[in-house]
Amino acid sequence: MNDTFGIIVIGDEILNGRRQDRHFEAIGGILRQRGFGVAWLRILPDDPDYLTAELVRTMAEKRPVFCCGGIGATPDDHTRACAARAAGVSLGLHPDAVAEIEARFGEDAYPNRIRMAELPRGSAIIPNSYNRIPGFSINRHYFMPGFPDMAHPMATWVLDTHYAAGGHQEQQRAVLVRGITESSLMDLMEQLSERFPDAKLFSLPRLGAEFQIEMGFRGHGDLQAPIDALIAGLGDLGVTYDRLGD
Repeated sequence: MNDTFGIIVIGDEILNGRRQDRHFEAIGGILRQRGFGVAWLRILPDDPDYLTAELVRTMAEKRPVFCCGGIGATPDDHTRACAARAAGVSLGLHPDAVAEIEARFGEDAYPNRIRMAELPRGSAIIPNSYNRIPGFSINRHYFMPGFPDMAHPMATWVLDTHYAAGGHQEQQRAVLVRGITESSLMDLMEQLSERFPDAKLFSLPRLGAEFQIEMGFRGHGDLQAPIDALIAGLGDLGVTYDRLGD
């Protein structure tokens, strides 16, 4: 099972600055609590062709993805149709979604609200405890409303229902290097990257009165050998460092 998820946030209002994204921090936190990580974040416009192309690309990754926004019934909501196109299926009324929307709105579900029950064929619904208008999933993509009060409980339901076993939290080992530039450590970093390809080496400069670099490794495997090799290399160069907590 993949231990990282993608997050897609859809909406021109995010890109033009009229609203701030609240999904990355919240869904990322929900994932980390369960031992998962975030592989990437993409903020996409309300452009059907662009959105479809991106969904084709992300569905091909076989990585689980949370998608927030654009599943309503107004003309600027393209996500349901784009998801269907990306998955190579048509839209159709989903009986479970119809039942939820009719239970919530009765006769007022028609003629417009019921459009939100038009989902990609073969998809499954994601319950919405806020107002019973469901999201849906297809090809390990979990489509939810753009409203955080709806989307975040729905993301929790997805994880509790489909990924209850949890993931393997990424570990980190690092040191704080003092008084030397990154360029002076480039040879060492390249050697370590080649020697330990399964661990992710990182180097994060800290600007201030004294130049410092947070340097180390991240990964799901044993990081003791990589960090020991880094410390030995720093010692050979006479570089001052402090160990950092995980």
